[in-house]
Amino acid sequence: MSIKSFFAIPFAKIATRKVFKWAEKPHKTQEKVFKHLLSKGGKTAFGKDHNFDTITNYEDFKKEVSVTDYEGLKTYVDRVVAGESDVLWTGKPLYFAKTSGTTSGAKYIPITKESMPTHIKAARNALLFYIAEKKDASFVDGKMIFLQGSPVLSDKNGVKLGRLSGIVAHYVPQYLLKNRLPSWETNCIEDWETKVNAIVEETINEDMSVISGIPSWVQMYFEKLIDKTGKSISELFPNFNFFIYGGVNFEPYKNKFESLIGKKIDYIELYPASEGFIAFQDSQTEKGMLLQLDSGIFYEFIPATEFFNEDPTRICIKDVKVGVNYVIILNTTAGLWGYNIGDTVEFTSTKPYRIKVTGRIKHFISAFGEHVIGKEVEKALNDSILGTTINISEFTVAPQVNPENGLPYHEWFIEFENDPENLDAFAAKIDASMQTQNIYYFDLIEGKVLRPLIIRKVNKGGFHAYMKSIGKFGGQNKIPQLSDTRKIADVLHNYLIKD
Repeated sequence: MSIKSFFAIPFAKIATRKVFKWAEKPHKTQEKVFKHLLSKGGKTAFGKDHNFDTITNYEDFKKEVSVTDYEGLKTYVDRVVAGESDVLWTGKPLYFAKTSGTTSGAKYIPITKESMPTHIKAARNALLFYIAEKKDASFVDGKMIFLQGSPVLSDKNGVKLGRLSGIVAHYVPQYLLKNRLPSWETNCIEDWETKVNAIVEETINEDMSVISGIPSWVQMYFEKLIDKTGKSISELFPNFNFFIYGGVNFEPYKNKFESLIGKKIDYIELYPASEGFIAFQDSQTEKGMLLQLDSGIFYEFIPATEFFNEDPTRICIKDVKVGVNYVIILNTTAGLWGYNIGDTVEFTSTKPYRIKVTGRIKHFISAFGEHVIGKEVEKALNDSILGTTINISEFTVAPQVNPENGLPYHEWFIEFENDPENLDAFAAKIDASMQTQNIYYFDLIEGKVLRPLIIRKVNKGGFHAYMKSIGKFGGQNKIPQLSDTRKIADVLHNYLIKD
C-alpha cells in the first residue's frame, strides 16, 4: 500500500462526514443556497430585470422568474458571450462549455469562478464515497483513464471555450496526474477513432484500475483492446474493479460490458452536466444518486405529466415525492435561472434525497397518446435480457405511423452482440413489459389501434456508422433511446441486417 492510498481512507471518511452534514439538513441547505443566489443575482442585469430586490421567498421567486431554456435566456447569454460583465452572474465567466444546440446551433453555457469548483468537488466526492464504503483505496496506485473530449480550449472574447470534459481535464489533482492516461497529446486528438486507437496503444500494457466514460464509447475501447490482444479486459487489467459512467441508463448495456470485462465489477454513476454537477452514486447498496444540495444549485421540479400544461405545478425539494417523474429545473451560481436542462428524474429516496435519471422531456413517443418515456423502454429491454446471454450494443425506438401493411407499431432498432434464439419471442417479452408499465400503450394494443412492437436488427457497428454520418461520432455524444419522429429511424434503415 502506498502512502497515497493509505491516507486516502481517512481523507474519504472526513469528506463523507462533511457531505452527511448538509444531506441531513436538506431543506436548510437549499434555503441557504437560494438566499445566496438571490443576493449575488440581485447585482446582475437579469436580477434587476426580474426584481430580485423584492423577492423574499420561493413563492415570490416563481412569480418573477419563469421556467425557460437556453433559447429563453439567449439574449442574456449573447451579452455575456459578447464580453459584458454582471449579466447573469457577477463578473465574467471563467469558461463557456460548448454544447450542441437545437434551433440556435451551438450553445455556450457559462461556468463561473463560483460554479467551477462544484464540478470538481462532486466528482472527487464520488470516488471518496466509494473508498469510504469499501475501506479500500488501492485503485489510486493504478492507472486511470477518463475517455473525454479534447482539453484544447479556444478563446471567445476573453473567455476560454471548450467541451465540459475538456475543461475539467485542466483540474485533475496533482497527486493523480502521474496515474492519469492518456497522454496530453493523445487526449488532444479530435478524430474519435484515431484517438481511441492511440489510447489502446498507450494503455494496453498498463495497470488500469479506473476507467470512466459514456458506456457506448468505452465499449468501443474495450472491443479494440480485445481484438488486438485476444484477451478479456480483466485479463489485461486484473486490478480494474470499477467503472465510472454517466449520461445513460447503464442497465441495458451491463450484460455486454461484463462479457467484455470477464467478471462482475462495481459501478459508479455520475450526473454531470455543463450546467452543473447534479448528483453522484454515493452507495453500492442503495438505489439512486445523491442530489448535490450544497453545490450552488437551487432545484425546482415540475411533474412531467404537467410540463406542457399552461400552468404546471412547480415545487422545490421539500414537496417532492418518491416515484414521481419530474422535469428538473436549475438555478445556479453560473447564472442560469429557472433553467430546464431537458432531463426528467425520479426520486428513489428522500432521506437522503437520491434520484435516478428517467429520460429527456423531449424524448418520448406519443404518436397515439401513449406517452412512452425512456425509463419504460429501458426497463422493458432490461427485463427481457435478464437471466439470458443476450447482449445489446445499442438501441433506439420510434413510432411507425404509416406502415405499408397492417396497423401502426413501435419500431425498435437493436444492435445485438449475442442474438436472441427467437426474435419474435424476445419482441413479445419486451412488448409485455411495455404493456405492464404503460396503461395507455396497453389500451392501444388491446383496442387494436397499435400492433405489438417490431424489432429491426442493426448491423454490428451500425449505430457508430450512423453517428459518423451525422458528424456526432465519439466524445460526449449519445443516441436518444427513443424519439417521437422518424428522423433517426428512417436513416437507420440503411444500417439494418438484410434478411
